[in-house]
Amino acid sequence: MSLLTLSFDNGPDPHVTPRVLDILASHRITAQFFVLGKHLVTDEGKRLVARARDEGHVVGNHSFTHAIPLGEDTRPDAVEAEIAATDALVAPLVPTPKWFRPFGGGGKLGPHLLSPRAVEHLRQHQYTCVLWNSVPGDWLDPKGWPEKALADCAAQAHTLMVLHDIPDACLEGLDGFLHRAKALGMRFTTRSPPECLPIVDGHIARDITGLVAGT
Repeated sequence: MSLLTLSFDNGPDPHVTPRVLDILASHRITAQFFVLGKHLVTDEGKRLVARARDEGHVVGNHSFTHAIPLGEDTRPDAVEAEIAATDALVAPLVPTPKWFRPFGGGGKLGPHLLSPRAVEHLRQHQYTCVLWNSVPGDWLDPKGWPEKALADCAAQAHTLMVLHDIPDACLEGLDGFLHRAKALGMRFTTRSPPECLPIVDGHIARDITGLVAGT
């Protein structure tokens, strides 16, 4: 039986995230949510993170601005501005474990994802770094993404899928996709396939060459 881990990036959004949470609850599915610090400066953003936490979802850090991949960010304080600043908002709500997903820029994997300083920060603060093996492009094709998503699920034993709880992305097709995935026998989990976890609890778990700028 194939496994499917759903993850939602770039929220929380006050209009979309509650509806995504409602759909997941109706299917009794828990997922991963990688949130942006800039959306947690409001009380509504904090309430949505708390709701996701209370409903059993994994909540992780997806940078503060989602503007420049860390491997390409030349600011000397990029790690503090993106990872640490977001953690300062997430940690009071979800203290541990610490999860981080780098900004890929359209779902690409490569040395743009992380800088050496980012890797050192993730190690020192015992983060688990979560990548992905399916990006069906819900923000590019809000109606058609489920077909690509189902094809990805059929092609591998454990799919870690990136969707987005933002306007004009996964929401319209989410409920139908979940019905179809369940009908095909997919089993849902919040665990991640090992190949998508280059750093686990601050330890390098697999070769990160090719994921870090300058390597």
